[in-house]
Amino acid sequence: MPRLPRLTPDDPASRALYDKIVGGPRGTSMLDQEGGLAGPFNAMLLSPAVGDALQELGAAIRYRSALSDRARELAILVVASAWDSAFEQQVHEPIARSLGLTDAQLTAIRSGRPPELGDPAEAAVVRVATALVTGRDLDDEEYALLPESVVFELTTLVGYYSTLALQLRVFRVTG
Repeated sequence: MPRLPRLTPDDPASRALYDKIVGGPRGTSMLDQEGGLAGPFNAMLLSPAVGDALQELGAAIRYRSALSDRARELAILVVASAWDSAFEQQVHEPIARSLGLTDAQLTAIRSGRPPELGDPAEAAVVRVATALVTGRDLDDEEYALLPESVVFELTTLVGYYSTLALQLRVFRVTG
Protein backbone atom coordinates (compact mmCIF):
# COMPACT_ATOMS: atom_id res chain seq x y z
CA MET A 1 0.00 0.00 0.00
CA PRO A 2 1.51 3.35 -1.00
CA ARG A 3 2.42 5.59 1.92
CA LEU A 4 2.32 8.78 -0.07
CA PRO A 5 -0.85 9.99 -1.77
CA ARG A 6 -0.71 11.56 -5.21
CA LEU A 7 0.52 15.07 -4.53
CA THR A 8 -0.77 18.12 -6.36
CA PRO A 9 1.49 21.04 -7.17
CA ASP A 10 -0.44 23.57 -5.10
CA ASP A 11 2.26 26.17 -4.47
CA PRO A 12 4.56 28.05 -6.89
CA ALA A 13 7.67 25.96 -6.14
CA SER A 14 5.98 22.58 -6.58
CA ARG A 15 4.12 23.86 -9.68
CA ALA A 16 7.42 24.98 -11.21
CA LEU A 17 8.96 21.56 -10.50
CA TYR A 18 5.93 19.73 -11.92
CA ASP A 19 6.02 21.87 -15.07
CA LYS A 20 9.77 21.35 -15.45
CA ILE A 21 9.44 17.56 -15.25
CA VAL A 22 6.46 17.36 -17.59
CA GLY A 23 7.85 19.99 -19.97
CA GLY A 24 11.33 18.46 -20.11
CA PRO A 25 12.70 15.50 -22.04
CA ARG A 26 10.65 13.00 -20.00
CA GLY A 27 7.46 14.68 -21.23
CA THR A 28 4.20 13.24 -20.03
CA SER A 29 5.65 9.72 -19.67
CA MET A 30 6.00 10.31 -15.93
CA LEU A 31 2.33 11.17 -15.41
CA ASP A 32 -0.17 8.77 -13.90
CA GLN A 33 -3.72 8.38 -15.25
CA GLU A 34 -4.96 11.32 -13.14
CA GLY A 35 -2.19 13.69 -14.30
CA GLY A 36 -0.06 13.34 -11.17
CA LEU A 37 3.63 12.62 -11.21
CA ALA A 38 4.35 8.89 -11.19
CA GLY A 39 7.02 6.87 -9.47
CA PRO A 40 9.74 8.79 -7.67
CA PHE A 41 8.68 12.11 -9.17
CA ASN A 42 5.59 12.41 -6.97
CA ALA A 43 7.73 12.44 -3.81
CA MET A 44 9.94 15.16 -5.27
CA LEU A 45 7.04 17.57 -4.77
CA LEU A 46 7.53 17.19 -0.99
CA SER A 47 10.69 19.29 -1.24
CA PRO A 48 10.78 21.14 -4.57
CA ALA A 49 14.31 22.51 -4.11
CA VAL A 50 15.78 19.06 -3.45
CA GLY A 51 13.40 17.40 -5.91
CA ASP A 52 14.46 19.78 -8.66
CA ALA A 53 18.15 19.12 -8.07
CA LEU A 54 17.50 15.38 -8.03
CA GLN A 55 15.41 15.35 -11.20
CA GLU A 56 17.99 17.56 -12.93
CA LEU A 57 20.70 15.05 -12.04
CA GLY A 58 18.50 12.31 -13.48
CA ALA A 59 17.94 14.30 -16.68
CA ALA A 60 21.70 14.77 -17.07
CA ILE A 61 22.28 11.04 -16.59
CA ARG A 62 19.49 10.06 -19.01
CA TYR A 63 19.91 12.68 -21.71
CA ARG A 64 23.39 14.24 -21.51
CA SER A 65 25.66 11.35 -20.56
CA ALA A 66 28.44 9.91 -22.69
CA LEU A 67 27.13 6.41 -21.93
CA SER A 68 25.40 4.81 -24.89
CA ASP A 69 21.65 4.35 -24.51
CA ARG A 70 22.07 0.58 -24.22
CA ALA A 71 24.87 0.84 -21.65
CA ARG A 72 22.80 3.29 -19.62
CA GLU A 73 19.73 1.03 -19.62
CA LEU A 74 21.83 -2.01 -18.75
CA ALA A 75 23.27 -0.18 -15.75
CA ILE A 76 19.85 1.10 -14.65
CA LEU A 77 18.46 -2.43 -14.79
CA VAL A 78 21.39 -3.77 -12.77
CA VAL A 79 20.50 -1.25 -10.05
CA ALA A 80 16.78 -2.08 -10.33
CA SER A 81 17.57 -5.77 -9.92
CA ALA A 82 19.86 -5.21 -6.93
CA TRP A 83 17.18 -3.13 -5.19
CA ASP A 84 14.30 -5.32 -6.42
CA SER A 85 12.71 -2.13 -7.76
CA ALA A 86 9.65 -3.19 -9.72
CA PHE A 87 8.87 0.38 -10.81
CA GLU A 88 12.30 0.92 -12.36
CA GLN A 89 12.12 -2.48 -14.04
CA GLN A 90 8.65 -1.68 -15.45
CA VAL A 91 9.86 1.65 -16.83
CA HIS A 92 13.28 0.64 -18.12
CA GLU A 93 12.81 -2.89 -19.49
CA PRO A 94 10.63 -1.64 -22.39
CA ILE A 95 13.24 1.02 -23.15
CA ALA A 96 15.94 -1.66 -23.12
CA ARG A 97 13.87 -3.86 -25.45
CA SER A 98 13.42 -0.94 -27.85
CA LEU A 99 17.22 -0.66 -27.94
CA GLY A 100 17.58 -4.30 -28.96
CA LEU A 101 18.13 -6.08 -25.65
CA THR A 102 16.53 -9.50 -25.62
CA ASP A 103 14.23 -11.13 -23.10
CA ALA A 104 17.04 -13.57 -22.25
CA GLN A 105 19.40 -10.68 -21.50
CA LEU A 106 16.78 -8.92 -19.39
CA THR A 107 16.00 -12.14 -17.52
CA ALA A 108 19.69 -12.61 -16.76
CA ILE A 109 19.97 -9.10 -15.34
CA ARG A 110 16.77 -9.53 -13.32
CA SER A 111 18.26 -12.74 -11.91
CA GLY A 112 21.53 -11.04 -10.97
CA ARG A 113 23.53 -12.81 -13.66
CA PRO A 114 25.60 -11.09 -16.35
CA PRO A 115 23.78 -11.18 -19.67
CA GLU A 116 25.48 -12.48 -22.78
CA LEU A 117 26.49 -9.34 -24.66
CA GLY A 118 28.40 -9.04 -27.90
CA ASP A 119 29.79 -5.62 -27.05
CA PRO A 120 32.75 -5.70 -24.63
CA ALA A 121 32.07 -2.11 -23.52
CA GLU A 122 28.50 -3.02 -22.54
CA ALA A 123 29.73 -6.12 -20.71
CA ALA A 124 32.22 -3.91 -18.83
CA VAL A 125 29.41 -1.51 -17.85
CA VAL A 126 27.38 -4.41 -16.47
CA ARG A 127 30.37 -5.79 -14.59
CA VAL A 128 31.23 -2.40 -13.07
CA ALA A 129 27.61 -1.57 -12.21
CA THR A 130 27.22 -4.99 -10.58
CA ALA A 131 30.37 -4.47 -8.53
CA LEU A 132 29.09 -1.08 -7.40
CA VAL A 133 25.71 -2.39 -6.22
CA THR A 134 27.06 -5.57 -4.63
CA GLY A 135 30.46 -4.57 -3.24
CA ARG A 136 29.96 -0.80 -3.19
CA ASP A 137 33.46 -0.35 -4.58
CA LEU A 138 35.64 -1.37 -7.49
CA ASP A 139 38.84 -3.36 -7.36
CA ASP A 140 41.71 -2.21 -9.56
CA GLU A 141 40.76 -4.57 -12.39
CA GLU A 142 37.14 -3.36 -12.46
CA TYR A 143 38.26 0.26 -12.21
CA ALA A 144 40.49 -0.20 -15.26
CA LEU A 145 37.71 -1.68 -17.44
CA LEU A 146 36.35 1.72 -18.46
CA PRO A 147 37.77 5.21 -19.00
CA GLU A 148 37.69 7.29 -15.82
CA SER A 149 35.08 9.65 -17.27
CA VAL A 150 32.78 6.67 -17.82
CA VAL A 151 33.49 5.38 -14.32
CA PHE A 152 32.46 8.80 -13.00
CA GLU A 153 29.21 8.81 -14.99
CA LEU A 154 28.47 5.20 -14.10
CA THR A 155 29.03 5.71 -10.37
CA THR A 156 26.76 8.76 -10.56
CA LEU A 157 24.09 6.74 -12.39
CA VAL A 158 24.27 3.91 -9.86
CA GLY A 159 24.02 6.39 -6.98
CA TYR A 160 21.09 8.23 -8.55
CA TYR A 161 19.06 5.12 -9.35
CA SER A 162 19.88 3.64 -5.93
CA THR A 163 18.48 6.84 -4.39
CA LEU A 164 15.31 6.50 -6.46
CA ALA A 165 14.99 2.82 -5.55
CA LEU A 166 15.33 3.69 -1.86
CA GLN A 167 12.67 6.39 -2.14
CA LEU A 168 10.37 4.09 -4.08
CA ARG A 169 10.78 1.46 -1.35
CA VAL A 170 10.25 3.87 1.56
CA PHE A 171 7.15 5.46 0.00
CA ARG A 172 5.91 2.00 -1.15
CA VAL A 173 5.60 2.98 -4.81
CA THR A 174 5.07 -0.17 -6.84
CA GLY A 175 3.86 0.98 -10.22
